Amino acid sequence: MVLIEAACSLESFRRFIIISTCRSFITESYMHDFEIFPEREEEPGAIYVEAADKVTLKKIREMTFVNAKEVLGIIYSSKSGNTHLKWRQTRRKNGKVTGEASPNTLVNLVESEVITQEWVNSYLESSKQQGKNDNSSKLSTDPNSQDNN
Repeated sequence: MVLIEAACSLESFRRFIIISTCRSFITESYMHDFEIFPEREEEPGAIYVEAADKVTLKKIREMTFVNAKEVLGIIYSSKSGNTHLKWRQTRRKNGKVTGEASPNTLVNLVESEVITQEWVNSYLESSKQQGKNDNSSKLSTDPNSQDNN
């Protein structure tokens, strides 16, 4: 597992959730509406959107689509149970993602621009240099962070 700590926009994290869960069946109008988010109740794989104002729109397969305004946070866990991420608002539509991600999830995080390919390359290089045998490491993309292992 890779420990993630990265600043990103709400829209980037919304895209990550869609890419990871419902890209193949989300309606075109929902895909392009920045206020519509997928949620899922079942464990493992729960996704919850915390917002000041939230209205349920439609259930498609196991996903419930909600219209959310003033999103404060999002909790995402994968169905495999290998990824657990939280997005927390820091300022308006910007926030910080923290948690653990599987290697497969890293691909979706890059595609959705939550993290960059350079971040992944730096992580791989730092892991190689550390020569650790453990499966957990941390690399921060937060410019204010002092912890860049």
